Amino acid sequence: MSTGQDLPLDSTLYSLDDEELKFFKSQIGITNDEELKNHILTVQEKAYKVYPYPCIRRFAFAKLKISRLPAYRHFLQLGKTRSPAIFLDIGCCFGNDARKAVVDGYPIRSVIASDLRPEYWKLGHELFKSTPQSFPVPFVPGDVFDPAFLAPAQPAYSLPSTPTPNLRSVTTLTPLIGHVSAIHASSFFHLFNEAQQFELAQKMASLLSPQAGSVIFGVHRGQLQKGTRVNSRGQNAFAHSPTTWEELWNGQVFKKGTVQVKTELTKVTMRELPSGADRYILAWSVVRL
Repeated sequence: MSTGQDLPLDSTLYSLDDEELKFFKSQIGITNDEELKNHILTVQEKAYKVYPYPCIRRFAFAKLKISRLPAYRHFLQLGKTRSPAIFLDIGCCFGNDARKAVVDGYPIRSVIASDLRPEYWKLGHELFKSTPQSFPVPFVPGDVFDPAFLAPAQPAYSLPSTPTPNLRSVTTLTPLIGHVSAIHASSFFHLFNEAQQFELAQKMASLLSPQAGSVIFGVHRGQLQKGTRVNSRGQNAFAHSPTTWEELWNGQVFKKGTVQVKTELTKVTMRELPSGADRYILAWSVVRL
């Protein structure tokens, strides 16, 4: 995993577009551009000390991801038409995407968030000037690869016999198995090697409700061809292609023909990439049929 630990913070990487500025100003209550920037820089510095993820350094935590994904409209519709429509934001970091979903109408009572590092969720409250009372989305810290946190299970093809969990009382993800209507996983899968990505996909699939329309979606690094990619530190990391990503979910994780997988691969620019290196973003969704 790339940590970026030898790269100092660089405030010139800070860049929010008009939509992002509007979102943060409305949620934080800071309307002055420079004051907002300084506030975000302060939280960034604290987060980088927790763990120096490149996405923290590049201000990816301050970008709107979920609302710009092709599956977002379908996701919001689930929140309006299904009850309960449990939504899990996995690898949530500061919780920006969960907050955006709530702002856009997803029922807050159905939202739960999880990350390996609880410090980030606390920093999310600092970033947004909120409290667990003013933004009462439950947060469950833990490692999804730990069977004590998420027990191994196969994808469900019939409704689970276990009761619908009370999101305010769960301490692990295991009670959610088979009950989750929507899972958002962005900037998450690309942290792991090929075998771990397969295991992670299996884990996410076990959580997903068998009801038609249930969705797992997100965005992460991809490649034209499955294999290694060069990260921002010049190191090799694993990436799926659109084809192999679809094959992973439709036939390996889920029974073939029981899900619809959509992918969009986009080439992006990054000033710190080694010369000659290309970077691609893979936006995707997996919807149960």
